Amino acid sequence: MAHYMLYLSLLLAPASLQGIHAVDYVVTNNAASTAGGARFNNEIGHTNSKQTLSSATNFIWRIFQQTTAADRKNVQKVSLFTDSMNGVAYASNNEIHVSANYIGNYSGDVRREIAGVLYHEMTHIWQWNGNGQTPGGLIEGIADYVRLKANYAPSHWVQPGQGDRWDQGYDVTARFLDYCNRLRNGFVAELNKKMRSGYSGSYFVDLLGKNVDQLWKDYKAKYGQ
Repeated sequence: MAHYMLYLSLLLAPASLQGIHAVDYVVTNNAASTAGGARFNNEIGHTNSKQTLSSATNFIWRIFQQTTAADRKNVQKVSLFTDSMNGVAYASNNEIHVSANYIGNYSGDVRREIAGVLYHEMTHIWQWNGNGQTPGGLIEGIADYVRLKANYAPSHWVQPGQGDRWDQGYDVTARFLDYCNRLRNGFVAELNKKMRSGYSGSYFVDLLGKNVDQLWKDYKAKYGQ
């Protein structure tokens, strides 16, 4: 019986592993007739986009230390759309929408830039938001923190220590979270885990022993700000 159970577990292991990683990625270009849509097809492409989405997912799971399906949101499919719209991109209902206008007007390495955008937006797909209670600046900061750790930070981002508030969002909060994670390796993962059911400022005290305002002061002082 023991030998049979061992055989059965070995037989089922590959299937369970496949199930854990079975996320379907669909890419649709709704703006192919525009200059940005054409640039998406020529310089970014559907196949590369799917690979980037998959790589981003695996990277985010590692950053958040989500090693099992139970640790993560139950997302089976992520759809990427290139649309004629203003702005850069947004994520909603397991969909990521990227602006063809932005792609068409971007003056640098657009493939690298959109990869960074996708890492940011994919983080929104997977991160916990405290059931809507987490400050928006922290949500955006975590997404940019992931982009930072993936080495997709643009040159125009603020430098460490810059910014007016810890929850200012995006690059400012990403730099601050990087500082906090250096104080306690895995801090961002633990913070995200805490935000699965709600949000409280006490999470910073729980994990780092100081309230977030003191941590922000320490962070600013470290960089002479």
